[in-house]
Amino acid sequence: MNLENVRNFSIIAHIDHGKSTLADRIIEACNLVDPRDRKEQMLDTMDIERERGITIKSNTITLNYESRKGGHYIFNLIDTPGHVDFTYEVSRALAACDGVLLLVDATQGVEAQTIANLYLALENDLAILPVINKIDVISADVESTKEGIEKSLGLDPQDAVPVSAKTGVGVADLLERIIEFIPPPKGDDSARLKALIFDSYFDKYQGAVIKVRIYDGTVKKGDVIKFMSTGNTYEVTEVGVFRIDLEKRKELIPGDVGYIIAGIKSVVDTKIGDTVTLAKDPASEPLTGFKDVKPMVFSGLYPMYSDDYDNLKDALYKLKLNDASLIFEPDNSFALGFGFRCGYLGLLHMEIVQERLEREFDLALVTTAPSVKYRITLTGGHVMTIDNPVKMPDLSTVELIEEPFVDATIVTPTDYVGNIMTLVSENRGVHKNMEYIDQRRVQLHYELPLAEIVFNFYDKLKSISRGYASFDYELKDFRPSDMVRVDILVNGEPVDALSFIVHRDKSRVRGKDIITKLKDIIPRHQFKIPLQAAIGASIIARENISPTRKDVTAKCYGGDITRKRKLLEKQKEGKKRMKQIGSVEVPQEAFLTILKIE
Repeated sequence: MNLENVRNFSIIAHIDHGKSTLADRIIEACNLVDPRDRKEQMLDTMDIERERGITIKSNTITLNYESRKGGHYIFNLIDTPGHVDFTYEVSRALAACDGVLLLVDATQGVEAQTIANLYLALENDLAILPVINKIDVISADVESTKEGIEKSLGLDPQDAVPVSAKTGVGVADLLERIIEFIPPPKGDDSARLKALIFDSYFDKYQGAVIKVRIYDGTVKKGDVIKFMSTGNTYEVTEVGVFRIDLEKRKELIPGDVGYIIAGIKSVVDTKIGDTVTLAKDPASEPLTGFKDVKPMVFSGLYPMYSDDYDNLKDALYKLKLNDASLIFEPDNSFALGFGFRCGYLGLLHMEIVQERLEREFDLALVTTAPSVKYRITLTGGHVMTIDNPVKMPDLSTVELIEEPFVDATIVTPTDYVGNIMTLVSENRGVHKNMEYIDQRRVQLHYELPLAEIVFNFYDKLKSISRGYASFDYELKDFRPSDMVRVDILVNGEPVDALSFIVHRDKSRVRGKDIITKLKDIIPRHQFKIPLQAAIGASIIARENISPTRKDVTAKCYGGDITRKRKLLEKQKEGKKRMKQIGSVEVPQEAFLTILKIE
């Protein structure tokens, strides 16, 4: 196949703007699937993706297209996620492309993630073709959407292709426009092999299946390949491209987006962003410009039953091959036993990882409250970073605590601007500027502490804007803040898994909220249980769980009052002794309390 007839492109957009539906229509237009076998979200292979209606994993497919103007073309299409938590997944997909379709919903216009994805495409120096979707909906406003494309994205609205991914209107014109607008790949098949690993997944029969984009050279069965970051070598057992299923090929050549199977058994050997070359004639230098993943949110992940620790460990290693943005390290907690400290891209990513572990590996898990990474300078000048509240040193030894701030973009209808500004100021946000996209919608720019975002910020934003506001953020820097660790004490004993780091101004309110919820969750015992929130030795909030009481005087009928008093005193002594030696069991749902506070 002539490289001039190959197009490598990705579909990027804000969440729910119709990426997967458009991918379905493109697949149908290329006649890859028999009409009887068609289904919605063909590239979304996980049950959880279909149930939630969101794309979590980027998926690749190779299509054959016969142009109306004559000529046979190969389309390598990558469908990407839209949620802010999976931006890393998008950046990996773009590394394998020469252009993108930037999808904009005609009923909602340009959203926060649309803008973020535009910048990702610009960083990768890709051709950007704007596509206006959902033109069949009654509330669609194509002209206003074109205005937003020009004003907010800086793209030529005349290039925008109007389509309806649901009905298929305009898709044929879009395919022709892809040929004209997106440049063909470049490469030399006689040069040394250079292939970028942009994704991978685990197959229990074949081991690691790596997804690659070939830039130079060729690779075929029997070749011995080398990973440039690790130096490890493997013999190739199969190469091919992604159709609906894997399709074997004799070789992969420049411009191809396909897979390599080489008996890679160890999950840690596959590094996303690595360059694959031939062991006998390696490339002189690896491909550049690929970013490493940076987790934003951290939490503890523990098996509900301690016997499942090894199963959880194996499951995490297998899942990491399928999800390169997940990081983890062993951890242990006095309350929960042995587990792992995991780093995620955001709260949705954290939720998805837990659900996948429970579904795919049949595990029962407990997740602790999310935290972010703090930078701490000790009085001696030593600088340390912590992502676990338990590791925070005594405040008397701390000279400076810095927390991460993000650049946040909020796109909202003008009706909700006042409410959103109030919400952001309550969460210690710093207003930067405000731009009107059109008469109805405005774009707000803030600098926000990341720690505030992980506590219900997104849910509150959707609530006060009735679901119309969209939100995107990118890590900016670390700034000094008055942060403290709040410990939760149950019956005088600190529960390490419930500790959290918060700004001093919010510590009392958040501590009170948590112990008030714990009061309803922890069952009553035969003795009074004090619940306390403390900063060091200072108690900032307290609640009591009243004891269950047995009526020990029920058997006294009449007689002297001293008889009753004697029995009550005896009961009082017993309860006092029980409190000293009794232990309070904290139910598993208590560890989710911090996630659910208002």
